[in-house]
Amino acid sequence: MKKSYLYILGTLAVVALIIVGIHNVGNFVRHHQAESAPITIGSVGSDYDIWQHIAQSPEAKKAGLNLKVKEVTDSVQLNKGTAQGNIDVNAFQSWSYFEAYNKDNPSNQLGAIGTTYLEPMGIYSKKYKDVNDIPDGATIAFPNDPAGTARSLLLLQSAGLIKVKKNLGALGNIDQIAENPKHLKFKQIDDHTGPRVLGQVDAVLISNTVALTGHLHVLSDSIFHEKVNQSTKNNINILATAKGSVDNPKYKKLVALYHNKDIQKWIAKKYFGTKIEVQKPINDLK
Repeated sequence: MKKSYLYILGTLAVVALIIVGIHNVGNFVRHHQAESAPITIGSVGSDYDIWQHIAQSPEAKKAGLNLKVKEVTDSVQLNKGTAQGNIDVNAFQSWSYFEAYNKDNPSNQLGAIGTTYLEPMGIYSKKYKDVNDIPDGATIAFPNDPAGTARSLLLLQSAGLIKVKKNLGALGNIDQIAENPKHLKFKQIDDHTGPRVLGQVDAVLISNTVALTGHLHVLSDSIFHEKVNQSTKNNINILATAKGSVDNPKYKKLVALYHNKDIQKWIAKKYFGTKIEVQKPINDLK
């Protein structure tokens, strides 16, 4: 009887060890799968090209990051897809665009995980070589999203074409124009169509990422552009993810990978120095 009892105890102990072993193996497999699972990055235009390069780079391999890059041309849908977890991280938007999206989408919130770069918006024209040559009644096109509108109005003010109200913030609309001495007409467009409408209006304001897709170089092809420095926060581009995923350690490695010195050398050469690297804590932008 005693032997049978000891036998049963021994069998139970072995079974328990097997169960613990299976559990530990399961945890190991799940951890390994999570570590090796690709990070899907949604992007557009030149940012898509940058992340394609990064995904295939030896630096990504050294960092142990498996990256899959997906091109999504609809910015709003890209943000919603990221907020819903269909895309892990997106790379295309400025801080002000990010804030505008979160304000308009309380049920699909994003979180910012790191800064990437700052690049100038430019005023382009096929008709005029200087902003001072733009005549009375000219039609000016600029992005129709609130962040792009505010940025455009401030650039037009810097160019001496209009004056804006003092309360213009990171988000804006044309009602916030205080003075329009040249009686300019304004056409609001999808930012991505800027290069295509260049021949249809007197001038177009285009962000540099979009300008590059139209083979336009902001430093040489625009007739006026923003000054480039790191003192502004609204126009700094960021990496974004679903709000609940901002502390993912793999995403922190992703931010560090973007700022790798060899990656930055490639970006500077590829885009003629128009994408100025910005390394700031996200809290500095709030």
